[in-house]
Amino acid sequence: MQGDLAGEQQLKRTPLHDWHRANGARMVEFGGWEMPLEYGTGTLAEHLACRRGVAMFDVSHLGSVRVTGPQAHAVLQLALSNDLAKIGPGRAQYTHLLAPDGSVQDDIIVWWVEEERYEVMPNASNTARVLAAVGGQDVTESRAVLAVQGPEARAAVAKVFPAAAGVAHFAVRRLDWRGCPVVVAGTGYTGEDGIECSVPAERAPALWAELVRAGVTPAGLGARDTLRLEAGLPLHGHELGPGITPLEAGLGWVVAWDKPGGFVGRDALVAQRHEGVRRRLRGVRGAGRQPLRAGYVVRSGDAAVGALTSGNFSPVLGCGVGMSFLPVEVEVGSGVEVVARGRELAATVARLPFVPKAAGVPKGGD
Repeated sequence: MQGDLAGEQQLKRTPLHDWHRANGARMVEFGGWEMPLEYGTGTLAEHLACRRGVAMFDVSHLGSVRVTGPQAHAVLQLALSNDLAKIGPGRAQYTHLLAPDGSVQDDIIVWWVEEERYEVMPNASNTARVLAAVGGQDVTESRAVLAVQGPEARAAVAKVFPAAAGVAHFAVRRLDWRGCPVVVAGTGYTGEDGIECSVPAERAPALWAELVRAGVTPAGLGARDTLRLEAGLPLHGHELGPGITPLEAGLGWVVAWDKPGGFVGRDALVAQRHEGVRRRLRGVRGAGRQPLRAGYVVRSGDAAVGALTSGNFSPVLGCGVGMSFLPVEVEVGSGVEVVARGRELAATVARLPFVPKAAGVPKGGD
């Protein structure tokens, strides 16, 4: 999150902007978009609604790059780290766009909609970069994306859009909602089960409003961030970015080492795998309720060993949590101190995720 709204007239707005404003959302700038941070009930209530019931997020700020045609598969295979041969049409895959030095330029979900049609979904600020790498068409502003998440997500969606409720985890389906074409994927970014619906922009407010009437709690970027932090999911610009490789971030499983033809960044990762990583992304769990924040220094003994890349308060655990790249010698379970504005807070190095993911949700999320 980047503070209160600035330069409002220059920011992009999602098709659900008017609904957010009319329903008391606190709006902020994020990735060049004006987005809801939280509604009147607040981030804590929205977070717990997702963990215990069902919540819904407007994630229309995420990019959508449509890549089509007979060469689409080959282009994506060369550009991205994972191997589409592991899946097929009607499935989704988490993957990385790497720089030649092996660092993560963006983490991406690919929706393989049809044999020669892919929806490549980058982070909001990286759409142009991904478009340059894979070609295709930027269709971001022609649709909205609604993410319905939580243990009761499918039951709630079934009241409004029964076919969407049946889309399996990491499956992708083209469906019809009252004459409107919708692409639905069983993906999310919370550690909970759920679906994401890509809806034509003009019909998105109607679907959103019906889901709210069906009992789904609207949630903003504040809860989205605390949920992904509890689930140990990385955020580009924090746990992923220049100088950070998938191996350091604990995401080596998205690297298809033996993919025919290779991919950009492979040689650098092979060298790092041979040499061994010197640091690894770990959780840091505070002993008290004070939220941890990005930038706080992590100390082990008398030495600074890292800094928090993300941090906040965990509503489920009732304590401050954060993530940090720490030397491999600093083991899980080690006691450390987090330096917060001159104060030293007791903490413990923790294995990620902090909160176990829902059944059937694999490591990594999106």
